[in-house]
Amino acid sequence: MEDKKIIFMKEALKEAERAFELKEVPVGCVIVKDDEVIARAHNLVESLQNPLKHAELIAIEKASEKIKSWRLIDCELYVTLEPCAMCASAMVYSRIKKVYFGAYDIKRGFVGSVDNILLRPELNHRVSFEGGILKEESLNLMQNFFKDLRKS
Repeated sequence: MEDKKIIFMKEALKEAERAFELKEVPVGCVIVKDDEVIARAHNLVESLQNPLKHAELIAIEKASEKIKSWRLIDCELYVTLEPCAMCASAMVYSRIKKVYFGAYDIKRGFVGSVDNILLRPELNHRVSFEGGILKEESLNLMQNFFKDLRKS
């Protein structure tokens, strides 16, 4: 049987592929509670012309609506790219239990690459994390997106 981290990251990759089809930066996210996907999203920054429409923020909003609470205490978040500062902060504030991500983002990643917001001692909540889950698949999708963008 496939590891649950792989299963849920594949679901996040499906969301990233949807973003790719919309000519959005291909980042996909799912939020899981009790081994069930309760929210899924992909980037919609370009489609909605809104810099806040990152996959993670959309998924957090959907998950909060689903469980009728902003506290996502028993939830895990799977995302195809290391979260930025804005998204990592939202994970802390929403009390996400654990974050799994695919590719590292050495220029904008705030879960270890540039800094790590999830473990800041000044904040009232810590979020555990694991990076590199299906990183090659996530990275390939991102590279293909930017290769296609440069062609057009």
